[in-house]
Amino acid sequence: MLPLFWLLPSALAAQPSAPEPISAPLRALDFGQLNFLHTTDTHGWLAGHLQESSYSADWGDYVSFATRMREKAEARGQDLLVIDTGDRVEGNGLYDSSEPKGIYLSDILRYQHIDLLTSGNHELYKQNTSEAELLTTVPNFRGNYIASNIDIFHPTTHELVPLAPRYKKFTTNKQGIRIVAFGFLFDFTGNYNNTVVQPVEETIKEDWFQEAIRDKEVDLFLVIGHVPAHSPEYRAIFKAIRGIRWDTPIQFFGGHQHVRDYAKYDDKAFALASGRFMETIGFMSIDGLATGGKSGILNSGPVFKRRYIDSNLYSYHYHTGLDQDTFPTEKGQNVSRLIAKARSELELDKVHGCAPRELWMSRVKYPDDASIFTWLGTQVIPDSLRDDSRAGVPALAIVNTGAMRFDIFKGPFTQDSAFIVSPFTSGFRYLKNVPYDKAQLMLEVLNKQPQVLHASQHGGESSRTTLAPPEQLAYLEDVVVDQTWPLFSGSGPDQISLSDDKPAKPLVPGYTTKDDAGTDGDDTIHAPISFYRVPNCIQALVSANSSEIPEKVDLVYIDFIERYMVLAANFAGLDVDFAKESDVYMPGMTMTNLILDWVKTHWKCDE
Repeated sequence: MLPLFWLLPSALAAQPSAPEPISAPLRALDFGQLNFLHTTDTHGWLAGHLQESSYSADWGDYVSFATRMREKAEARGQDLLVIDTGDRVEGNGLYDSSEPKGIYLSDILRYQHIDLLTSGNHELYKQNTSEAELLTTVPNFRGNYIASNIDIFHPTTHELVPLAPRYKKFTTNKQGIRIVAFGFLFDFTGNYNNTVVQPVEETIKEDWFQEAIRDKEVDLFLVIGHVPAHSPEYRAIFKAIRGIRWDTPIQFFGGHQHVRDYAKYDDKAFALASGRFMETIGFMSIDGLATGGKSGILNSGPVFKRRYIDSNLYSYHYHTGLDQDTFPTEKGQNVSRLIAKARSELELDKVHGCAPRELWMSRVKYPDDASIFTWLGTQVIPDSLRDDSRAGVPALAIVNTGAMRFDIFKGPFTQDSAFIVSPFTSGFRYLKNVPYDKAQLMLEVLNKQPQVLHASQHGGESSRTTLAPPEQLAYLEDVVVDQTWPLFSGSGPDQISLSDDKPAKPLVPGYTTKDDAGTDGDDTIHAPISFYRVPNCIQALVSANSSEIPEKVDLVYIDFIERYMVLAANFAGLDVDFAKESDVYMPGMTMTNLILDWVKTHWKCDE
């Protein structure tokens, strides 16, 4: 039985407004010759979770944690590498509320020593974001940023150049492990036209990649990327390497789907994905590696171990063997102060209203009253989505559920909350005089995702994206008869059994992950939470007379999903030219501002 440990309630979160983490039983980490810490899909959450105690550590705490973990590994003669696999932007007020966006974030990020990092899809949606990667993030992590399949038109020379070096070869300091590392993005097609993402299948045929995998002086191939752990892209890379180097260990680090996941390709090749939003610090260790051409330490070959660490100070203290006095580093504390200063300057704690209860993205079935999508479709949009130039004309709004990114907790709804719930700058567009039955049929088509995405792969978005929240991507191929199927293990046979090590008090709800290595991956033993599927899109009728169904409506939609709307219109038999016939609805309005305005009006705080 794995050792369990109850931590005493003595750790304090770095951000002043963050809750103290709650003590919980923990599983220890298994260190090896080579150890990794991994983040992905942080989406600006560098202040940590200020309403969830389990994930309340901030980026400064993580800076201290990485430093102390490296000290611990190196004291044993072992190595530790810090990895990040993209989507560092969009999703939190620390990034989204500054003007220009991200000016605080990039400065805070650079204080962490990251050994290898790569881009996500969110870094490439807009021209200014991708250029910020090229001109700021790549230089901040010079020599450590890898872009195996991303090119960018340089803003000064206008030449198409690699976003960063294609790969890197290096040797670890303590163990002398010779590593060749690559950095990939999945087959993404939604990028702005100043960047080019080459499909993985094409990239791995190029001479530079073929030469790199033929290097015989390699102890480990390290593939980092904004790519799901279980994906055709990583499978293709695995096959390409194995076709040349049948026996060399391969370690993949992935992301994009916002889930904790671990994939086994063979006995010497594994992939780790480490969640989202600074909830999870992934830990990986490899022991028994052959180094410098020598035979392996273990006759049975390398041993891979993984752990998903809840990002809070209890976990950090336990895994480092330190306490609130000995754990923090000067740099880490300075970064925490920098985050607090940025939040203050951005007024992210400014309260605009108070939520009377929790509203969940996927912890309840849609259309339960506690669903954030029910609230959006029955209250926010009908009350607020009105264009003065179309006064009196009924409208049917279609909104993709992926436009919402996080739950709403009971209590203060702050400036930060608005960006956390819906951070995107997409506006609204509409078509005039659409038959109501055709609009309804379009919604039905949009919620039959396999058909829509199959058609959209030709000149549209790839199957690695979804109209729904990204965590549902991991389950698109599951056979699901209804929405009672939990997204993460949370009931029945997937629930962790504590056997004789029964906790002294009730478990805190949280991740109970089941992956290719079993059910013991989470460092913190939680009570399970069920996550339910939601539709790709929801609708809201905006009408002067809600008791009557109109014959025709203004069909309103978020501009981000227009390419899907075109496909749905074709399936529904609606003959319309979106390029010529669609127009802006409520100019200047975004979902973020729509929600914020509604909250200011309807959610008053008790004096």
